[in-house]
Amino acid sequence: MTHLVAKQTKVLLNGFGYDAQITPHPNEPSMKLLINGNYLARIIEGCNSISVIILFVSFIIAFSGKLKTTFFYVLSGSVLIYIVNLLRIVLLSLGVYHCPEYADFLHSVVFPAIIYGMVFLLWIFWVNRFSKLKQKHA
Repeated sequence: MTHLVAKQTKVLLNGFGYDAQITPHPNEPSMKLLINGNYLARIIEGCNSISVIILFVSFIIAFSGKLKTTFFYVLSGSVLIYIVNLLRIVLLSLGVYHCPEYADFLHSVVFPAIIYGMVFLLWIFWVNRFSKLKQKHA
């Protein structure tokens, strides 16, 4: 999955006009990301959004609603999280490429806030609109 995310990141970066390349890291289970020949980052297992999707799905199931609604919300939310995570990696890569002095701040504060903030909003929307918890109090 991490390899797929790295490949898709490369395709998106190339689509934005950058010469992006990915190569397997020789010493770690990760992929090296290079833009215009500059080694910028490692794409590791934590970058593939699987753990965030599992967290999202677990919450939705814990506060499930009707089976069909729950299934489609889990599916669409998971796809949305995957896409936003992919765009997050692309934007983080471009941020590190153009403003390397902000790399730590972008990686440890801004971009986690984006992905976890979106998941939180998806949870709030779910609980307020579709969960059985909402139906019990209606």
